[in-house]
Amino acid sequence: MVTIRCRDVTFPKIQAIVFDKDGTLEDSEEYLRNLGQKRSRALDAQIPGVGEPLLMAFGIDGDRLDPTGLLAVGSRRENLIAAAAYVAETGRGWLESLAIASRAFDEADRVFQNSAPSPLFVGSLEVLQFLATAGLKLGILSAASTAAVRAFVDRHQLGSYVRLQMGVDSGPSKPDPILFQQACQGLGVEPEATLMVGDSAGDIEMARKAGAAGCIGICWGNREAAHLEAADVTIAQLDEIQIVAE
Repeated sequence: MVTIRCRDVTFPKIQAIVFDKDGTLEDSEEYLRNLGQKRSRALDAQIPGVGEPLLMAFGIDGDRLDPTGLLAVGSRRENLIAAAAYVAETGRGWLESLAIASRAFDEADRVFQNSAPSPLFVGSLEVLQFLATAGLKLGILSAASTAAVRAFVDRHQLGSYVRLQMGVDSGPSKPDPILFQQACQGLGVEPEATLMVGDSAGDIEMARKAGAAGCIGICWGNREAAHLEAADVTIAQLDEIQIVAE
């Protein structure tokens, strides 16, 4: 067990840290924004008039992605259901609406399947190395699919440091606390000995309801982010997570 300090907040007896992926370790805002725009255009091509309101639902406003919006915090399944709901509003049946939205999402996936990967935030690799070397068990719990999490870990060669690679494929999504509990079980630790590090209110709510030892919000470059006010502490970069010598 180690003691973690972030700014003026201390977390004693910590055995593990669970990280979100998008917006926390991976600088994926540009990719997500482009993906959402392509999904909206593909859907609008099938059902004219649906694209613009869907962009708003995704949280896309020009070149800005709302960190609290559906695209930034929701799973692929949740985004798909939201898109299908806009189609259903045009009078189509639900199964047809789902099929239309699925075609648009699949088209967007094909367009971006060979695109350049999103980078790690600067300094993230070094922080993961430092924490793992100190004996902490590290995991990733993302709203992305488990396959996407594993691809991210492989791409950036994080497998030596990240023991748990977990996404949302079916069943509950963030902020359901069972996800954090399952992540802790996968790491072989109790929630009360585990910290959550994430960039969304859903990350914080999930971990707090699961009985986590603490919640660290991260908003790169802005530790005063209002949407993370429920966190125990908010940081602007990962190297603010420090180990206190005992």
